[in-house]
Amino acid sequence: MPRFALVLTLLLALGACSSTPPTPIPAPTSSSTRPPDEQVHISIGDSYATGFGPNGTAESFAQLVARQSNLKLINLACNGATSADLASKPACGPDAGGKTQLDAAVDALRTRKTALITVVIGGNDLAPCALSQQPLECATRTVADIQTNVAGTLTELREAAPNVKIVGLTYPDVFLGAWVNPSFPNGKNLAKLSVTMFQDFNTRIAAQYARFGAKFADVTSSTGGYGALTELTQDPKYGQIPASVAKVCTLTYFCDRTDVHPTPAGHQAIAEAVTAASR
Repeated sequence: MPRFALVLTLLLALGACSSTPPTPIPAPTSSSTRPPDEQVHISIGDSYATGFGPNGTAESFAQLVARQSNLKLINLACNGATSADLASKPACGPDAGGKTQLDAAVDALRTRKTALITVVIGGNDLAPCALSQQPLECATRTVADIQTNVAGTLTELREAAPNVKIVGLTYPDVFLGAWVNPSFPNGKNLAKLSVTMFQDFNTRIAAQYARFGAKFADVTSSTGGYGALTELTQDPKYGQIPASVAKVCTLTYFCDRTDVHPTPAGHQAIAEAVTAASR
């Protein structure tokens, strides 16, 4: 099976695990007497940006980035959002105003002093392909659609604010956790394949952001991806395992709960990757 086709299958599973959109917990409403020079961080995307996880909604990387950068967060992300939803479905959070994520973001760019936009999207797009009679063909078409939708989003953001700092980000290689997750009989093989699979996929996504002068935070790398699986460490729960597997077990809930979302430590790692990319 071609490597790119296989990574689409893996990402299909990633999307399927996060496609149900629970109602997000809204952040505190912004003050009508905001300081005139207040700078904002606009966040658009899916459940990675909202902070949703197996225990409900908690602090996300977007909140961490905004707080650490002394920025007011305008978080428009929605649990379960796809790349098409950015321009077609209502945004979430108190700043949405009934608009789509894209329209609300453009509105904020034109009316607020914006220091940063973060975009995390694509993980949920592939979920419908799980029910397709030809899942690989479906996934191939879907990735092309993701690229088109991301390009459309970035085009409008750039038209509204040509010089604003934009950081796109990818996802952890949660499938490294299949090495120790008993739900996967061939987990070690899946983990091994996922290393190059995510690298191929992320290269394509990063190139799309680069076309629009946006930065790219390779969260796969910062959460343990691409590491040699021959480098072992002693994990307190799983014993001697590859260091990259141990890292993704700490930073996501995939190893023991088969949940793709980040732990609090994972959101901190993502925040650090975004901050580093935005410099």
